Amino acid sequence: MKRIAIVLIIGIGMAGTVCGQTTANDLAALSMMQDGVISKRVSSYDTAGAGNDFIRIGDKETRTIFDVKGAGMINHIWITMAPGPEALSRNDVILKMYWDGNSSPSVIAPIGPFFGQGWNESYTYTALPLSASPVNGKGMVCYFSMPFAKGARIEIENQAGKEISHFYYYVDYVEMDRLPAKAGRFHAWYNKQLTETSKTEGENEWAIFGKPGNNTTGKDNYLIADIKGKGHFVGVNYYVHAPTPMWYGEGNDRIEIDGEKGSILKGTGTEDYFNTAWCPKSVFSHPYYGYARVNNDIGWLGRTHLYRFNITDPFYFNTAFRFSIEHGHNNVLTLDLASVAYWYQPEAHAVPAIPSKEARQPMPMIDIGDIHRWRNEWRKSRNNDPKLWGNER
Repeated sequence: MKRIAIVLIIGIGMAGTVCGQTTANDLAALSMMQDGVISKRVSSYDTAGAGNDFIRIGDKETRTIFDVKGAGMINHIWITMAPGPEALSRNDVILKMYWDGNSSPSVIAPIGPFFGQGWNESYTYTALPLSASPVNGKGMVCYFSMPFAKGARIEIENQAGKEISHFYYYVDYVEMDRLPAKAGRFHAWYNKQLTETSKTEGENEWAIFGKPGNNTTGKDNYLIADIKGKGHFVGVNYYVHAPTPMWYGEGNDRIEIDGEKGSILKGTGTEDYFNTAWCPKSVFSHPYYGYARVNNDIGWLGRTHLYRFNITDPFYFNTAFRFSIEHGHNNVLTLDLASVAYWYQPEAHAVPAIPSKEARQPMPMIDIGDIHRWRNEWRKSRNNDPKLWGNER
């Protein structure tokens, strides 16, 4: 039993496979010899040896790329595909994972956001459990450990409206006699929402329009995860598209553990939860947290990708876990938000359905022309005074 547990440590390289126990990467474990364990791989390798090492996935087709019976643990996934994002949206290719013969997935997310590629964009991204590698983030990699006792299945559903002409993949795993009794099951869930501005305050961020309101209950927060049962939460990819140059990150995180009888962890700001400070706007990569993509527009107008993985500090829960975050202080900002949450539970659970293809479509970028049209409407509201500058109140 101890030897099998060490294999799990090697595979995950991070906290989290065994529920209720945190184990950091242990290089010493690499030297340990194991009994009853063998490395296996399922890939898009051309079995005819002709070099066509990919599969095609037609529009509206679902392909099973991994279907293994018995006990084991996935420890590495690599995927790339064509056409690229300019022709085929990664937001419309859905990744699903099923554990132990369940008919409902425990992982469901668009393939781009799952691996750390928001808005159907392609860019490099580096973290410990997930990455997107050169060229331009087209190699998508996962090192999350994914144990299973009675089999595992991975599906790719193409909702893109055209064929995926080249889909390459490796799924590396270990086959073993049995799993430890407390080996957890990996879960991931995608959410997306166009948040609404406060009807009473408008977009009153930084108290620009007067005294701001208060939010003590988390009402109308954006939902990152709402989990029932026992487990631990190990991270999130968070995608923010702001249609305003105003700072988007005054919203506080709120983590509710074990319902009314549990505890509430209250944060002090979006960038604070992601281990940064003072309205950052620069690309930064750490194995556990960072800003993989930042906007290059005026102020904070545009798209930003933040991530945090709870490698040595998972959030543990016994009966329930709810993670939400404000969209601006007191939820005053309209933002296009999306996220993928990652966690482990003792057994495989079905995760909620994700938003539809139509609801997942990224909002368009605000450009210079839009800003100038806003200025024109403001000028008209002031009788087109020819000396208007722009900061008149």
